[in-house]
Amino acid sequence: MKRINWYIVLGSSLVIVSLILYFIQIAIFRRTHETFFYMLQDLAFVPVQVLLVTLIISGVLNMREKRLRLEKLNMVIGTFFSEVGTRLIAYFSNFDPKLDNIRKNLIVRKEWSDQDFLSVRKNLKNYDYGVEIQKINLEDLRIFLTGKRHFLVRLLENPVLLEHESFTELLRAVFHLTEELAAREDLQKLPNTDCAHLAGDIARAYVLLVHEWLDYMKHLKDNYPYLFSLAMRTNPFDQSATVIVK
Repeated sequence: MKRINWYIVLGSSLVIVSLILYFIQIAIFRRTHETFFYMLQDLAFVPVQVLLVTLIISGVLNMREKRLRLEKLNMVIGTFFSEVGTRLIAYFSNFDPKLDNIRKNLIVRKEWSDQDFLSVRKNLKNYDYGVEIQKINLEDLRIFLTGKRHFLVRLLENPVLLEHESFTELLRAVFHLTEELAAREDLQKLPNTDCAHLAGDIARAYVLLVHEWLDYMKHLKDNYPYLFSLAMRTNPFDQSATVIVK
């Protein structure tokens, strides 16, 4: 309300100043006809000024602001994969009995085009993301995720993520899995029904991780070749990957 009142006061003041100047001009030069002629001429150009300011200049500024927000968002996503995401993908994929069916599709190369990324995403739509829950050391998984709990909470609180629904959904899925594991006292003696429930939580996080990781790899390839190089050398799906440059 105070801001609106301030705008009204400013606008009224400017109009009054303009009228005073016009009256001074008429009083000094006694050329009323020409004064009103140029006044109307100036007013006729106002719609064009509004067009330039609101549509063109504002549009350019909004595009720039949106680009900066996307850069910040991708920095947040990159931090997530560095701290949590890549290790989780590697961990879950190790217990994915069907991984060999898609592994070769996820060996991202520098020669990949946008069409290659699109084709992989289409091929992954029908993939059944699942893990052999009996082989997973749930205690190790709990220790890792609870150690990253505060990091995940800070990411969820980041207002930049409001513009990226799929990544926010991924964070929720990982955080939910963390809470599920943390809430159980003994992960060694769980009934089969509870193991199946946890397997579903893991599968939910797993599928979201893979899709977001693929999008992030495309972003790195298009914008940051040096980061993309490291990402290829630490690809969790590439069994021959090594961080050492050869």
